Amino acid sequence: MEIKVLGPGCARCRSTVETIEAVAEAEGVPVTVTKVEGMREIVGYGVMSTPGVVVEGRVVHTGSVPTRDQVKEWLK
Repeated sequence: MEIKVLGPGCARCRSTVETIEAVAEAEGVPVTVTKVEGMREIVGYGVMSTPGVVVEGRVVHTGSVPTRDQVKEWLK
């Protein structure tokens, strides 16, 4: 499963990556997490508030660090 975290590399963006990787490992779901830091690409997804999360090409979250439960739902 391909997941992109959109953001400039701030603490919330790093925390988002860590949360996604931790939940995926705990659930046994193989994921590839890519950080997208270029503002043009971020805005291209229509994301105006970071961090944003894109799962399999679809924006599923913006503006805050997702909860572990939210990440579990995306991994289903």
